[in-house]
Amino acid sequence: MQSIYTVSRLNGEVKKLLESGLGTVWLSGEISNLTMATSGHWYLTLKDHSAQVKCAMFRGNNSRVRLQPKNGMQVLVRAKLSLYEPRGDYQLILESMAPEGEGLLQQAFDALKFKLAAEGLFASQHKQPLPTTPTKVGLITSATGAAIHDLLSVLKRRNPLLQIIVYPSAVQGKAATAQLVKTLQTANQRNEVDVIVLGRGGGSLEDLWCFNEEALARAVFNSTIPVISAVGHEVDVTICDFVADLRAATPSAAAELLSGNSEHWQHQLQQLNARLVRAMTQELRQQQSRFQLISQQLQYHEPRKKLQLQAQRLDELDARLRRAMQSHLKQQTHQFVRLNQQLFQSQPGLRVTQLQLQQQQLVARLSRGMRTLLDKHQQKQQSAVGQLQAVSPLATLARGYSITSNQAGDVIQQIEQVRSGEILTTRVANGVISSVVK
Repeated sequence: MQSIYTVSRLNGEVKKLLESGLGTVWLSGEISNLTMATSGHWYLTLKDHSAQVKCAMFRGNNSRVRLQPKNGMQVLVRAKLSLYEPRGDYQLILESMAPEGEGLLQQAFDALKFKLAAEGLFASQHKQPLPTTPTKVGLITSATGAAIHDLLSVLKRRNPLLQIIVYPSAVQGKAATAQLVKTLQTANQRNEVDVIVLGRGGGSLEDLWCFNEEALARAVFNSTIPVISAVGHEVDVTICDFVADLRAATPSAAAELLSGNSEHWQHQLQQLNARLVRAMTQELRQQQSRFQLISQQLQYHEPRKKLQLQAQRLDELDARLRRAMQSHLKQQTHQFVRLNQQLFQSQPGLRVTQLQLQQQQLVARLSRGMRTLLDKHQQKQQSAVGQLQAVSPLATLARGYSITSNQAGDVIQQIEQVRSGEILTTRVANGVISSVVK
């Protein structure tokens, strides 16, 4: 007899088939009906021009999403097929979400990661140990980026004895991968450093993509010098991080790692140096105190020193007396000059001369002012005459025109204004003409 399923059992079996059938799938679509529950879970629908599918993304997975999803956004998701048994709806359980372009990069990232891991490039037995006390560190990064400033400042502060060699290279863009590979190979050929730091500051997946290229990953794997990958921020992970001999969360973390041991020895050296300085300083002070005591006793019992002291004191008193006399003489001289100037300035003749000179200056200024004012009024008058002539009827008559008026003085402008037998007066440039209308 054929088995009879309950609805619950049927949905359970279908769920098993869906989850075990296709496995993980990549899906591109447009977000709609987005709901962000208070529990932290996301529920949405992915659709294209002719179909749609319901999706759920639980809090543990959506916390790693670096975008803010919105309805109408085109995304690429990685998901597993499943079934919501209470309603019998098939749905996708989303594991990751990214903008469609970035999502394609993530898919390529996962594919290359799987390929290189299968070849053993990430295996721990291939990792080279870092030198315990490096003396020369090579930095492969942009010469103008933030990473080089962080690396240099930390290394100089923690271990100023380290020699640093910078191998500049582009760290973003299409040409960056080839430059990084060539620079890494050059550093290996020169073989002048103990360890190499390969790094740059943070950025988007597209910005860091040159560190996810297969060519650079193989160059890092083939490096005979240990390589530390220090790319981006702590949350950023690249293919180079897996291939390198050691991964540092940030460029600053790589610098701290390399300078740690040297800092310990430097601290001990500083402590020993401080102890030596303290001991030598204490001994020197004791010897100086003893020397000063003996010198004072010798000076006290030697008459020649007393005579020298008195002679020096006499010289000081003589110098003070000379300075006081010179100062008093200068004061008296200044007072004499001042009184002489006052007497000279109070003479009536000098005052009269000053007033006459002032009067002459005022008369000259008045004359210049009157001439200037007269010239200005003449210029204004000439300008007004020119403007008046330009609009004067006489100027118009002088150019050959005439003005005709009747006995009442009205200017004739049209032929209808005159009658037969009427006497008209015509004014021309040099006179008046009388005429009779026929």
